Amino acid sequence: MAFESLSEKLQNIFKALRGKGKLSEADVKLALKEVRMALLEADVNFKVVKKFISDIQERAVGAEVLESLTPAQQVIKIVNEELTKLIGSETKEIMLQPQGEITVIMMAGLQGAGKTTTAAKLAGKLKSKGNTPLLAACDVYRPAAIEQLKVNGEKQGVPVFSMGSNASPVDIARAALESAKKNHSNILILDTAGRLHIDEAMMEELAAIKQSIKVHQTLLVVDAMTGQDAVNVAENFNNKIEIDGIIVTKLDGDTRGGAALSIKAVTGKPILYAGMGEKLSDLEMFHPDRMASRILGMGDILSLIEKAEADIDADKARELSKKLQKAEFDFNDFLEQLQQLKKMGGLSSIMSLLPGMGTNLPSMDADIDEKQFSKVEAIILSMTLKERANPSLLNPSRKNRIASGAGVNISEVNRIVKQFEQMKKMMKQLPGMMGGKKRGGLGGLFGGGRLRFPM
Repeated sequence: MAFESLSEKLQNIFKALRGKGKLSEADVKLALKEVRMALLEADVNFKVVKKFISDIQERAVGAEVLESLTPAQQVIKIVNEELTKLIGSETKEIMLQPQGEITVIMMAGLQGAGKTTTAAKLAGKLKSKGNTPLLAACDVYRPAAIEQLKVNGEKQGVPVFSMGSNASPVDIARAALESAKKNHSNILILDTAGRLHIDEAMMEELAAIKQSIKVHQTLLVVDAMTGQDAVNVAENFNNKIEIDGIIVTKLDGDTRGGAALSIKAVTGKPILYAGMGEKLSDLEMFHPDRMASRILGMGDILSLIEKAEADIDADKARELSKKLQKAEFDFNDFLEQLQQLKKMGGLSSIMSLLPGMGTNLPSMDADIDEKQFSKVEAIILSMTLKERANPSLLNPSRKNRIASGAGVNISEVNRIVKQFEQMKKMMKQLPGMMGGKKRGGLGGLFGGGRLRFPM
């Protein structure tokens, strides 16, 4: 999980602060010293950490904070505000040209950062907002780069322009722009070649493309897992070809978060998107305030709601709400909810967005993978229609029959039944939990308490 290690350390520091009640200046300075160490261990740039701690201390040791009724909460509030400021203050979007004009976006970055996949993900994102993007295969050096872009483009329903591996990237970019004009595309995304390290040849090629056609947005793709190296790469690219924004990939696997926390402060360029998984849909707009909230264990309910609204069938959600009100929730609904959990990235993905849940995730079971999900599905489908509709019928004899039909041990059936009862119980608390009629179905995904899947 993104920032898991850093988040856990910071939450422990703040827990200790809250436990003190009245705070002295020494208490605050000691806590900030620990925050400083946590950030350095997370591979955050030293200069960035120094300024960050200095800014917090300047605001946090005053009488207004220390003499308030909730000094610890005041300090945490200041840390949250300064962290948000550090990683970008406000959400930035890709600036598109006026209607009728083509926006040219050039993707740049080192080999292995996930540039080609990210280009396709970005095209899919922009398409979902009503745009008509065109992908251009300008990487003529890496084996299979063109084919990879075509496959990913097809998955996103976005056309890919290619002239093979014998044409020059500059000629491809020019021809792709003409193709975009001819086919009424309003966005052209150029997937350029990367290298294993920064060299003059790569920079000259990128500069030549920018001289050949008007590039409106140069986006740098960096790998979060490389920590400070990613920051150095971003700084070098910005100095040599001037970038407009950054996309951080593999953030879901970066438990430290040094790159994401340093890159804006060092380069002055905003993080626009974050790659949070391998699927083509796993590209999230980067919201600094929400990310700061996640890091500090305050959750990210807005992102959770957006995720739910994108993935959940509204009619099914309304139908479920009616069933819950009438206490008619059965195993068919349980299976449907598990499918929706899976669509949204799994249980841990959802729980990581809930306030106070981030550091509890290691003690919970992992996401429901394909095997586990298939097991649950087999168990439920081995039940008769009457048993699914009325779980109270499930006596030991029936459970044995179901276990045999699903090819599992009876203990597995007992666990699923127990999980169902947990979910049903929690969902009774649901009405209005997540904010009114429009979003009433969202809470049905997780009830409002912890739900374990010990499969």
